[in-house]
Amino acid sequence: MTHLYRPAVPARDAKPTPDPSTEGNASPWQQPVTTLWGVGPERAQQLARLGIRTVEDLLLHRPRRYEDRRKFLPIRQLEKGVAATVRGTVVAAGMKRWRQGTRSMFECILEDGSGRLHCRWWQGYPWMEEYYTVGREFMVFGKVEPLKPRTVDHPEVEPIEAGEDEFIHVNRIVPIHPLTEGLTARVMRGLVWRALEKHERDIAEMFGAPPSGGQGGGPAAAGTPNLPTRAQAMRLLHFPNELMEAEVARRRLALDEFIELQRGVLERRKKFEANAKSLPCGGDNRLIKPLLSQLGFKLTAAQTRVLREIREDLRAAHPMRRLLQGDVGSGKTAVAACAALMTIESGYSVALMAPTEILAEQHFQNFQRWLESLGVAVQLQTGAKKTFNIEHSTSDTQGRRATQPETRNRKPATLTIGTHALLTGGFELPNLGLVIIDEQHKFGTAQRETLVRKGSYPHLLVMTATPIPRTLGLTLYGDLDISTIDAMPAGRGRVRTFVRLANALPKVWDFIRQKLEQGRQAYVVYPRVDDDAGNVKAVVQELERVQRVLQPYRVGLLHGRLAPREKEAAMADFRANRTQVLLATSLIEVGVDVPNATVMLIENAELFGLAQLHQLRGRIGRGAHESFCVLVSNADGPEARTRLKVLEDTNDGFKIAEADLKLRGPGELLGQQQSGAARFRFGDLANDLDLIQLSRELVRENGLTLAAELSKPT
Repeated sequence: MTHLYRPAVPARDAKPTPDPSTEGNASPWQQPVTTLWGVGPERAQQLARLGIRTVEDLLLHRPRRYEDRRKFLPIRQLEKGVAATVRGTVVAAGMKRWRQGTRSMFECILEDGSGRLHCRWWQGYPWMEEYYTVGREFMVFGKVEPLKPRTVDHPEVEPIEAGEDEFIHVNRIVPIHPLTEGLTARVMRGLVWRALEKHERDIAEMFGAPPSGGQGGGPAAAGTPNLPTRAQAMRLLHFPNELMEAEVARRRLALDEFIELQRGVLERRKKFEANAKSLPCGGDNRLIKPLLSQLGFKLTAAQTRVLREIREDLRAAHPMRRLLQGDVGSGKTAVAACAALMTIESGYSVALMAPTEILAEQHFQNFQRWLESLGVAVQLQTGAKKTFNIEHSTSDTQGRRATQPETRNRKPATLTIGTHALLTGGFELPNLGLVIIDEQHKFGTAQRETLVRKGSYPHLLVMTATPIPRTLGLTLYGDLDISTIDAMPAGRGRVRTFVRLANALPKVWDFIRQKLEQGRQAYVVYPRVDDDAGNVKAVVQELERVQRVLQPYRVGLLHGRLAPREKEAAMADFRANRTQVLLATSLIEVGVDVPNATVMLIENAELFGLAQLHQLRGRIGRGAHESFCVLVSNADGPEARTRLKVLEDTNDGFKIAEADLKLRGPGELLGQQQSGAARFRFGDLANDLDLIQLSRELVRENGLTLAAELSKPT
């Protein structure tokens, strides 16, 4: 990139009101909106409710949609259920009140020469009778329901009035901005227009050419899109000549946001590397080699490649910060075991944190089985169970410890597995060299940092079986290096998925009985523990019915309200095949590994997210037998059907993650845990992969120079 420019700051929360005394010294970009004609104290308060306090805020107030007012649709051509904009004159209007006096409705009838449109507002207000006067002309946007007569309930309405600024509102593509009480679309549109007229030249001088050099002049960087200047993008965002220009403007402003984000990632990474000295945890293979020989399976090429990347990090000058992603059952646990052994071979301890007690118990049992014969102490710390006292634990099954000569004065290196209990102030793990976090999306960034701070810049490996869309990998996890296990171990049975309506349940139960008769086991999953209303199926209410349908086979029960001891007993019985069916909630989403379980029935499947359904489905297909997942749903909405069809069509977690992002959006996908997740005004994490990659390249090319440029006062 040959030209540096100032990217926009990302969307922010409420900012302090600018001090009028500093208005003369503020850049045009940062001047308060009160410097614009028509913005007095009352209007400023209305704008502040929308987070608009400066000219910058106003010009970055993104329209929520656009209306093409170059040609209005005749009223007679309106179709039922289709949103459209029409123009008409009021021929009748009035308030209707019901006798009880608790309900009213205002109705206004518009006519355009082709037909009449009835506009209704339930709970109408007296001022409407003065506003919608006969002979006045309005533009109306809404959906017609029904057609006889053509009626729109609670439409968006804007008057057509003669005036010098009327060209802003008609005979063009106009923006419809988010509004607040007392602030109309016409007023907002006029404010934006006046701000552009007053400051567009200043903005052009401040921000210069676009990163591509496209329409702003200058040579284009290799591979960059042809985007407008920032000033041009401002104009096109609010007043495009064609709808496609509004999208071009959005992409230009989105690139600014992504560059700002990537610059922050780069700065954090460089600051971290400048302050953090790496612990030498590359190991010498004396524990890993015997582990691999006794596992009973050979690591896949993908696992071997990822382990090579991890070993390089553990030997590097800066502490590892790596995200390990792999589909359900791809072998991340074995990779984590090897990474832990590298660290323990080097004389340092390891902490592994899991989101649930069930998953922590599962890891504890696996690692204990794998590592105990190697002389490695594996310890468990959860809210309900503590298998050790770390200050006094010195026992060893073979009297051996993984220590090196230079670390003999340290406490023996251990592997500690736990839940959120590892975060408590009373828990300390001396000589911490590696932190592993499983199912990292279940934890917030603050929790991750709390555990890391229990050591002196330990290495960090976070793992997820929920594949991360590439856009999120480059943004939310941009400060982490990413490794991917993209191949499954050999010998796994195929998993087939079917979507069925509730009326097919008798056949589904017959199928499950057939598999139980063959010696297999099954999961039956419901979205709720209890539901007194009976609207959604719940494990407590369904237990007796399932026992009756599947008798004489034993049915176990597992949900989050059970005591820890009851959960352990339910899982132990299922693993030992003392119960053949496990009736459960999404608690089994992670940490349950029973190779003999080959059938999963999920009822009310539409209530689960795609990634969650994929995780649940991952509890089957862990052995050599063919497995079957049946998703039962009576949801008749097209979105629900589309989501479930994705599961039926593919077992590829990466394709599912991309589909989930597009269907639900990043806000719902990330949930509330990722409190540090960036909020974008213009960036679209579902569709802007090319811009995210471009921003990463631009910042990597001259990130330090860009950071210095950004720090200069405007």
